[in-house]
Amino acid sequence: MQKQELRKKYKALRKSLSFDEIEEKSLAIANQLLTLPIWDFSFYHLFLSIEKHREINTEYVLHILNGKDKNAVVPKSDFATSEMQHFLLTDATPLKVNHWGIPEPVNGIEIQTQQIEVVFIPLLAFDEKGHRIGYGKGFYDRFLAKCKPKTLKIGLSFFEAEKENFEVFPTDIQMDFCVTPEKVYKF
Repeated sequence: MQKQELRKKYKALRKSLSFDEIEEKSLAIANQLLTLPIWDFSFYHLFLSIEKHREINTEYVLHILNGKDKNAVVPKSDFATSEMQHFLLTDATPLKVNHWGIPEPVNGIEIQTQQIEVVFIPLLAFDEKGHRIGYGKGFYDRFLAKCKPKTLKIGLSFFEAEKENFEVFPTDIQMDFCVTPEKVYKF
């Protein structure tokens, strides 16, 4: 199946979820994350949810990071260059929702890509081999390519792995784990 078809399919599946289902599934994903051996690091990159796209509510993951006294790092996207900057999320970090509905830091303490040890990755779909389909702009693949080789890449998904193979490009970065409400996939 082509990536465009899968994007359409999973956007429709997300749209069919009620806000209560999104909250319930988001909490289940956060609880599944607690079972992973990933909590000995310091810098965790976390996307902030785009509510209008019915993304996973990452507030639950943020609560875990805060409770474990970890450094949460959030991205700021530059749509002109298709690159991201990364900022430490503190109580003093000002956030603003951009034109595309993405909550982002206005400014703050910038964190270098090489400092990031764990990345929680947004996605629309993924397969049983750890390949993911995002929105198609390549922000995360470019970012992940610059991370240290040992940086853990963890996808977060409302839905289970796609059984059908989909096209994979040389620039696509494979995940180490993908966490759903029901299961943890290890690749």
